Amino acid sequence: MNVKTVGKTGITVSELAFGTMSFGSTADKAESEKMFHAAVEKGINFFDSANVYGNGQAELFLGEFIKKERQKYVVTSKVYWPTSEDPNGKGLSKKNIFKSLDDTLLRIGTDYLDFYFVHDFDHNTPMETTLEALDQLVKAGKILHPAVSNWSAWQIEKALGIQAKNGYSPFELMEPMYNLVKRQAEVELLPMAQAEKMGVISYSPLGGGLLTGKYGETKRPVSGRLVEDQRYAQRYGEKTNFKIAAEFTQFAKKLGVHPAPLAIAWVNYHQGITAPIIGARNMEQLAVSLEAVNFEMTEEFYQELSKLSPSPQPATDRGEILTGNWK
Repeated sequence: MNVKTVGKTGITVSELAFGTMSFGSTADKAESEKMFHAAVEKGINFFDSANVYGNGQAELFLGEFIKKERQKYVVTSKVYWPTSEDPNGKGLSKKNIFKSLDDTLLRIGTDYLDFYFVHDFDHNTPMETTLEALDQLVKAGKILHPAVSNWSAWQIEKALGIQAKNGYSPFELMEPMYNLVKRQAEVELLPMAQAEKMGVISYSPLGGGLLTGKYGETKRPVSGRLVEDQRYAQRYGEKTNFKIAAEFTQFAKKLGVHPAPLAIAWVNYHQGITAPIIGARNMEQLAVSLEAVNFEMTEEFYQELSKLSPSPQPATDRGEILTGNWK
């Protein structure tokens, strides 16, 4: 498997990251361990987790799997979402960040994280407070680098300015949603990351299962998270998305490849992406996704696939500039 460097950190990671959201929820410990070792055997050294995954079980499992060779792996986790009924056990206050990280380190059984993500934007805590807290964790040796997920480009740029002004450790890694049907990151997030030399690990390369070849205009899901999870149902439920999925599946069939690794390879081809995050509920799903590294994406294939879904409008909303019809 190819490797890349995360932004300006000098840290080397595999071209795919493994997401542990299924650990302790849709995958039990035995299946999770099998998937971990299969990922490592394929060359993955980058593991993404969060304190809310599996109600903390994901971090516990991951910690057990890496404990013999912790230094070999690049490990992330996240803070923001509530993990208890404690009114202070959510958000990006210093109180919650410090407590959440201590709990995460205890569950994983490590004394540091390579990257620590703020998992969403906190409108109730001043940004300066959050950024100071992250810098204090770097100085304490508990995290190597702050990271950010689900923030807009202007929020990240504002944060980078505050960090630079105060001499704080900057955000070095970003985690946005990105796939063939959800391309908003192309407008500002990915160009910003490239300009700032930030690493990017993107989630949902398969669109919650939409791009796995199982669904189309006349083949709607009857179970699974595209139906049962309201977030995914709202995110991907539009008719046009299923039309794109059907056309994408046909394209994959013409190439003689499974749609899932093709979808992942499309994401990974973007120059702004460090590593797409792949996840799985079982070994069968993981084996399919891992095939992404064996597919040789060409510029021709990439452009053809990109035409299957509309490019998002530029931030200025002047789409005529993209087509050259602006005179």
